[in-house]
Amino acid sequence: MLRRLASVRHTNGLRTTDDQEPMSPSPGDDVPHPETTTKSASGGLASVFKGLAGGKLTKSPPPLQPPMTTITTVASQPARDRPNGLPVTSVLRGLPPEHMEHFAWLKTGQLSDRIAGATALRNAIIDYPLNPIMEVWIAAKDLIDGDNPENARVAGWRLLTECVKNTSATDSERKESMSATDYERKEYFRTITAQTAHPEDFHLQLEALEYLTNHGRNVAGFYYDIFPLLTVWLANTFDAARLARRASKSAKGKTPATVEDQTFARLFVLIKDIIKFNFKYASDAVVGRLMDNLLEICNKTSQEDDLAACISVIDSMVTFGSIPNGKLKDCIRVLSSIHCLVPSRQKDAWHTLSNICKSHHGQSTVRILLDVLRNAPAAPDKERDRDVIRDIRGALTVLKKLLGKSAEKGYPGVPLALLVDGLANVCSSSSSRVSTEILRLINSLFDDGDGVINPLIAEEHWSPIFSVAAQCAAKSVPAALKDFDTSAPQPQVPKDDSEAGDNINYQLRTFIIRVEKLLTEEKTDFFQRDECMRFLAEVHHVLPDSAAALLLDHLKEFRSCYPSEVDWKKYLELVLEGIYLDRDRSAATRIQALGMVIEIYDFLCLVRDLVEEDSIFDLVKRVLSGMPVETDVVVLQESVNFMVKVAETAGPEEFDFILDTFKSIVYKEVEESAPSTPAQKPNSAQQMSDQPVDVGSPSLPNVVTKGYVRIFMRSMDIDASKAVKTFDALIHIAGLATCETDARLTAMKLLFRLRADFEYRVYVTSHVENGSIAASLYRTDASYARKTAEDAAHPLRLGRLDQTGTPRQPIRGASYAAGQPAERSGPLRPLHQPKQIPYSGQRLWCLPDPEALPETPRSTPSHLLFSYREDMDGEPSTENSNAVLKMSSWLNTLLNIFHQGSDWEIYSFIMAHLPAQLSNHPIFQEAIPQLQELRGHICDVIRANRFQEPPLVSGLRRPDVANCLFHALTMLVSYHQHFQKLDEDEIVRAFLHGIADKTAKTCIHGLSICCYELPLSVSKSLDMILTKMSQVITQPFVAMHLLEFLACLSRLPALYSNFRDDDYRIVFGICFRYLQYVRDKKHHARSTTHMSEPSTPNIVVSGGPDFLAQQAITDDLPQYVYALAYHVITFWFLAVKMPDRLGHISWIAKNLFTDVDGSASNEEQAQITLDFMQRVAFSDASDSAHDPLFNKENFGEIQQKRWIIGNSIVTVKQAKESGWAEITRRYPSGTSSYAVRVEFTPMTAQRAAESSDDAAWDGRFQMGTTLLPSHVFLQLLAPMPQMSDPAARPVPLPDEEAVDRAIRLFDRNSAVDGHKVGVIYIGEGQTDEVEILANTIGGPDYHEFLDGLGVLTRLKGANFNTQGLDREYGTDGEYTYCWRDRVSEIVFHVITQMPTNLERDPRCTAKKRHIGNDFVNIVFNDSGLPFKFDTFPSQFNYVYIVITPTPRQSFASARLMAKQREEDGRKAPTPFYMVQVMSQPGFPEISPAAEPKVVSLKALPTFVRLLALNASVFSQIWATREIGEHVSSWRNRLREINRLRERYAIKSAQQSNPSPPPNMHGGGGGGGGLSSSVVSPLSSGGQGGGMMQQSLLGQDIGASRSVNAVRDSFTSLRRSSVALFSNNSAADPNSHRSSMLSTTTADTDYMFPAHGADALIESVDFSKWT
Repeated sequence: MLRRLASVRHTNGLRTTDDQEPMSPSPGDDVPHPETTTKSASGGLASVFKGLAGGKLTKSPPPLQPPMTTITTVASQPARDRPNGLPVTSVLRGLPPEHMEHFAWLKTGQLSDRIAGATALRNAIIDYPLNPIMEVWIAAKDLIDGDNPENARVAGWRLLTECVKNTSATDSERKESMSATDYERKEYFRTITAQTAHPEDFHLQLEALEYLTNHGRNVAGFYYDIFPLLTVWLANTFDAARLARRASKSAKGKTPATVEDQTFARLFVLIKDIIKFNFKYASDAVVGRLMDNLLEICNKTSQEDDLAACISVIDSMVTFGSIPNGKLKDCIRVLSSIHCLVPSRQKDAWHTLSNICKSHHGQSTVRILLDVLRNAPAAPDKERDRDVIRDIRGALTVLKKLLGKSAEKGYPGVPLALLVDGLANVCSSSSSRVSTEILRLINSLFDDGDGVINPLIAEEHWSPIFSVAAQCAAKSVPAALKDFDTSAPQPQVPKDDSEAGDNINYQLRTFIIRVEKLLTEEKTDFFQRDECMRFLAEVHHVLPDSAAALLLDHLKEFRSCYPSEVDWKKYLELVLEGIYLDRDRSAATRIQALGMVIEIYDFLCLVRDLVEEDSIFDLVKRVLSGMPVETDVVVLQESVNFMVKVAETAGPEEFDFILDTFKSIVYKEVEESAPSTPAQKPNSAQQMSDQPVDVGSPSLPNVVTKGYVRIFMRSMDIDASKAVKTFDALIHIAGLATCETDARLTAMKLLFRLRADFEYRVYVTSHVENGSIAASLYRTDASYARKTAEDAAHPLRLGRLDQTGTPRQPIRGASYAAGQPAERSGPLRPLHQPKQIPYSGQRLWCLPDPEALPETPRSTPSHLLFSYREDMDGEPSTENSNAVLKMSSWLNTLLNIFHQGSDWEIYSFIMAHLPAQLSNHPIFQEAIPQLQELRGHICDVIRANRFQEPPLVSGLRRPDVANCLFHALTMLVSYHQHFQKLDEDEIVRAFLHGIADKTAKTCIHGLSICCYELPLSVSKSLDMILTKMSQVITQPFVAMHLLEFLACLSRLPALYSNFRDDDYRIVFGICFRYLQYVRDKKHHARSTTHMSEPSTPNIVVSGGPDFLAQQAITDDLPQYVYALAYHVITFWFLAVKMPDRLGHISWIAKNLFTDVDGSASNEEQAQITLDFMQRVAFSDASDSAHDPLFNKENFGEIQQKRWIIGNSIVTVKQAKESGWAEITRRYPSGTSSYAVRVEFTPMTAQRAAESSDDAAWDGRFQMGTTLLPSHVFLQLLAPMPQMSDPAARPVPLPDEEAVDRAIRLFDRNSAVDGHKVGVIYIGEGQTDEVEILANTIGGPDYHEFLDGLGVLTRLKGANFNTQGLDREYGTDGEYTYCWRDRVSEIVFHVITQMPTNLERDPRCTAKKRHIGNDFVNIVFNDSGLPFKFDTFPSQFNYVYIVITPTPRQSFASARLMAKQREEDGRKAPTPFYMVQVMSQPGFPEISPAAEPKVVSLKALPTFVRLLALNASVFSQIWATREIGEHVSSWRNRLREINRLRERYAIKSAQQSNPSPPPNMHGGGGGGGGLSSSVVSPLSSGGQGGGMMQQSLLGQDIGASRSVNAVRDSFTSLRRSSVALFSNNSAADPNSHRSSMLSTTTADTDYMFPAHGADALIESVDFSKWT
């Protein structure tokens, strides 16, 4: 039996004794025979045993040349001491005389003499052939006795060896009798093999025998003694070598080969030679004993060289003899074991085995090998039966070799049946190595290396072989097999079966791949396909993914898992347990298995009545059983999708089981790890970066949460109870602080998209109106890209972060006014600073988010779920299965998050989405207490400045958080009917606090809404609001919004009914501040060559005539602000009570006409503003028109005369006979017409002069005195001052066609600014342009909105600018809606008022030509869908004001609600609408509704009209930004007047140049007059003529003349004592006809010297002389 071998090292050698002196060899000494040195072969049996024992054997070191033994001379012994005392006689022939004495010494001398003699004779024998040599042999043989000293023994062995080698015998002597020769050889053999030899002299003994046998060729004399001798010697030598090897183990380092190893190797060489040349003399018994020794050595040795030597000897036996009977079995077992266990000796062993197989022992060898397998224990244990396992492995490897050999080469065949029986017997072994060899053999049957199946099995059934392979597969490592990629190139197994293939997993994988390849090959004669599939099914637990997929395809194709098959449950269990639930498999394979399970589930549902009752849900439970421990996101996602499908039809118990499983997954993740984001947490470098990390795959709770969402969305219209349960679960996840952040966000994405219609039916919206808020938080692609660019440009502006990525301490707190007392009770929850959650730096949400919902929501509301029902408390009704979603729970969750703090991703998501959901009132109808608490919390947080600090890495600051809260508070304003008055006041104060910070714009917008919804609260705090606004007028990006708020406020007189003069002055002061800033920049621009960029970009910078018109696109906003400033001044002057207006004139005039440096400024805007103020200072009457009855038919002959006086054109029409006159005065800001009649006192009778001619008096003193137009004009003017100052005189206009034409052109300029705004109605579900334009009616709310938007006006015969609408033929409809005040006029292009004829105009181009050219369009969106800006393609549509009902409602429901409002009045619910201003890309944000606002229907028309007006004004500026300035109607009228003055004033001055009166410089008589070189701004306007314009600059107005002349001329027309005012339209106090102010200054803006400003102001301040 082979035993465990150990590695040893060899070190030893021959040594001389200490008392011996080494001697050099004599000249005739022999060198050792070459064959005594044997090179060691590499490898050996030890390596195989290393496989069995776990250790590695070492090769024996190469044998070294034995050292020469030196002979030392000792003292000669006396003759009496010799063995025989006979004298030496010469018995030798051929020996020189001098050596005879040496022979005598050898024979009779003392021991030292004998040693010397032996040495001398050895040399003599080498040089001289001696005969007979036997004499010397006899004389010296006693020296080799073991009792002699070593030097004596060595000398004796050397001499005897030379005697054996002696070739001195002559040819004649060799012809002597053979008996004599054999006798001598036998004597030599007997002496050499004597038992008296010393063991240390064995190498000398073996050397002598080698020479005696001539290296195995000649065994004459001892034919039958040599084999027994060698057998004994072999055993003894092996024992000696083992002892020497053990002794060498203690030696350190590498030791040379011992003498014993060298001798052992030489002995093997001799035995091999003896067998080769003399095997015929060996009997079976002798050879059998030798074989036993050889096999025992193989079993015991630890050296591969020993194995090689033994194999070589056995191979010699096989080649030159035969293996004895009874020894073949043992020999085969040992050789096969070596072949299997010792790779380095595998070829040697196979060479010998192949020789045996090709001999007459071939079939016996196969039988022996098969018997090893068949007769082995049924289940050999690898620890107890090592030898058996070794024999089995050896037999398997040899049989594998034989199976690959053909009979043509002489190899025996292997019976397949016996082989399979043997394999089946040993495959149950507990040794994995046996299984490896079995699989290796089976692989050789299925693939010979070239892809060819062994013919032995080609036509056989493979089931028995597959059964054996399946049992072997049970010992493999499944994970290692499943992870193997069969698509990758497979490593080739070396042909010598090296360790690369010595692995059960590798062999099994190779076999499975081979079977898989056979299955994929399309062969029609492949009848073992089913057997292959059954094998794959049997080893499914170790199949790689590709084979498992192949198996699944087969099961699916043949429907093996369906109830129609007998073993369907078995195969279904295989698919579930063996593939789907096996987490070591790839996700794709498991998903494929799950797909089969889903198909089977669908089939079982179809045949529910034909299968067991619980079989369906048992299948579901099996799938659910693996979900709590699932770690693969993709597999879990598919499993969740399946469960979502199951949940649709599941009963209550099954549905609860599914939800509980989902819940366990969420809680498992919570318990196993702290809250984290799904992707790997960022390292410190990422935390310090200014770029948030984008996420990778979702977390497991997030996958489950998406399942919740899908279940909820699907059950909304199927089962209300399921929806309620899922809704509660989602709320729980959203509020679970320890849950994964992405899972909470997924839940919130659904919860924040919940809406309800007017009937409180719940639905899910896919559109969320929160883009601008998300952009402010850098959560849109554009804003994030902008932030990234800014951060890259300023890398050093990031502050120092701690390890969590958050600031070390709060920074840049909001500058809100703190410490003000609260006027409400405390919140339900205690207010405290929320806990700061470390920020992981991951950007988990952004907008737009097309994947926010896993499914597209339904377009119709649920008929089962409600947000509020008076008869329900949240539980489903048993009658109608309806249920109410408790949105109060959702708000409670949000409030808890606000109070406790949360991750920034969660907090920012709430801030961005809460306002949009709050805009839907019905969804929170059941949660009014929570809304009240939410309002209180937001107000308290704003007041206490306790915002959650955003992480610095986000690039945001606390005002950004506050801005989001203000947006939410703005939406809460619409719930004011549920708030108390104190709560409303607190909302207004909260907005007031925010005005002082960077949130000013949002707060101003919020206050704009409060003006309409909370008028009492705004009125209460209005003085504080204005004061606060006056303090932030220099804040960037505030001016436009602040002025828009003031413009809005001016149209709501109820809010400022209690204003005092100081309050009005605050408003005017805000406007003047912007004007002063503009003038400062203009002055600076004039004094410098290059204008510097303004530090405040929202303030107008004016540097010249076309300064504002030449600004870049980004500077168009300041132009709008500049226009708004004058607009606000105009309207707030109208807002002042009439008796108080006069008191503001002086202060307003001073600020209008005084520059920042104190000098006078004469801008066109200031002139027309003051012109308008003059016209409305004492009257709210609108413009008056001429009397159409004042004509020749009624009054006789009428004469007409025209003058330019100041900035006006005066026309006097005088009836010559009746005394009636009509005076028409055309101002830049309007036109007034007066009817005047002169009542003359009766004249006394006069006598006609003598010699008078009656004809001369004709027409002078007749009844009906003749009056000319100039008479009336002169009576209304002061007589003398105009005479002394030609520049101040009225400029008469000649009666010519040019003047008539100029007057007609002037009249075409409207006295108000005209605007056109489209109004579009979108019906339910409409999205197509033509479909929308074809609408002719709208809903009730739409018509109610139109009624408030303007006045229904007939178009035919209209005498105003209809902005392109037909006034003659009715092609654009019979009526339209219009609106005007003293400044502006809006004509609405209402598409529902226009006729529709789809036959003649299928594309509705008649309507499109109007709205397509309107800068601003109002869209009343009743479609229930979000409006898209490109619905009406046009390059001129800059702004859409989109009105959307909130909640959405159908046409029929809108009619019902309108009827209810008519019947119930105030008790009826107030409808609300979301208003959002959408602008063209690149168009600036110009409206408080750029972020959606919610407004009640009552305030909607006024609010939207103001938005449209402001947007139209800005659009006019925007449209002309590249071609020049936009000139308003008022400015255009002023310029027309100035052009007439420029043309005719010079002629008038040249015709008369009277000298000033004597009292010009004295007092009295009307006061001092103006210098002729100075032109009053009211008379010269913006463009004086010739001489007057040249002499305008550099004059001291105050020192040169008094202003009495100007004052008298300016007011004379108003001093008429008799004036009848004719007005063909009723005066409307709310109709303010005037003109919108221009956006820029004109070329004729004059800068007066500082000391002339007072005179200019004095001249224009009409309040001092009216």
